[in-house]
Amino acid sequence: MTEPIHPAEFPGGRALFRLDPAVAHLNHGSFGAVPVPVQEAQALLREEAHADPDAFFLAVPDRLAEARARIAARLGAAPGSLAFVSNATEAANLALDAIPFADGDEILVTDHGYGTVTAAAARRAPVTTVALDPSLPDEDAVRETVLAGLTPRTTVAVLDHISSPTARLLAGPRLLADLAARGITTVVDGAHAPGMLAEPLAGGADFWFGNLHKWGYAPSGSAVLAVAPDHRHRVRALVPSWEDAHGFPRSVENRATVDYTGWLAAPEGLDLLERLDAAKVRAHNSALAAHGAALLATVPGLTPLPHTEGLALRALRLPPGVARTQESAARLREEIAARLRTRVLVWPWPGGGGIRVSGQIYNRPEEYEYLARALPALLSRA
Repeated sequence: MTEPIHPAEFPGGRALFRLDPAVAHLNHGSFGAVPVPVQEAQALLREEAHADPDAFFLAVPDRLAEARARIAARLGAAPGSLAFVSNATEAANLALDAIPFADGDEILVTDHGYGTVTAAAARRAPVTTVALDPSLPDEDAVRETVLAGLTPRTTVAVLDHISSPTARLLAGPRLLADLAARGITTVVDGAHAPGMLAEPLAGGADFWFGNLHKWGYAPSGSAVLAVAPDHRHRVRALVPSWEDAHGFPRSVENRATVDYTGWLAAPEGLDLLERLDAAKVRAHNSALAAHGAALLATVPGLTPLPHTEGLALRALRLPPGVARTQESAARLREEIAARLRTRVLVWPWPGGGGIRVSGQIYNRPEEYEYLARALPALLSRA
């Protein structure tokens, strides 16, 4: 077996973050981490808000529009097509509320979907859940399985852009085009796409949303919802505001006196990514995740899953019987954190769950190497 290539550290990567050096943070994909320059930009905005609240809050709608335009430029979108939101689940609810369902309509989801997004779909209409075997070999196999799951009543499909547990591309451009040709409204959960994909909006979904605080280096609670022109007039804020008369996107963004500093600082994250050379960061992170997955593949009982090239996430199946439920997966995750001082995602699956690692510029190859050495003894007790 060929030894995995040992990636070099990203120059200055660790110095950009204030993470606990005693912990190996191999789970950037769940919550992200905010670089120091972005933290400092947000801190200055908070000082400004405290110094003159009237001036700050009265100017917020226009300043959000300016920040939104900067974000749109980085994502390859028109400024009026995006709205700031707090997270993917909020965006999913806004999108689904804007779709005019009729009696008998059904929503297609997959068993890879994020739990709260799938729950939001189930509140609007009956759902058909398509089972996607994690071992499906490629994007074409995923596409064919999703299309085969359509029923005569399917009017909406809610799909992950990049699946959270299994770390692979699902809602690719070909699948979205096929669904559009069948008259299916597409709602795409792009939680991992901004910053990880060079063109996250290239697929042309009817509704697409993505977190900026993961791979886009923005403060926590920063996400965007993109809406195709034909649907924007139906998007209504979950809570009425003084900006309702302006319609989407301003009506969605106004939250009275909440803390807007994360959204206003969000463009600093994507700007930092560009200064670091986004293509270089993506290549480094992908290579690091691949290195970690190759090491973990040597652990007895762990099986690598098919993946999408270029992503900074990799997943492997755990031994049969391990992490079959949410509770047992959480126990194993916390045991790895407590005993190995390492943060990873452990996800449940019938018959046996999986483990996912991320690659980020603050990570070192040695962190994955230690996990691969220490994990067998811990799994033997699981």
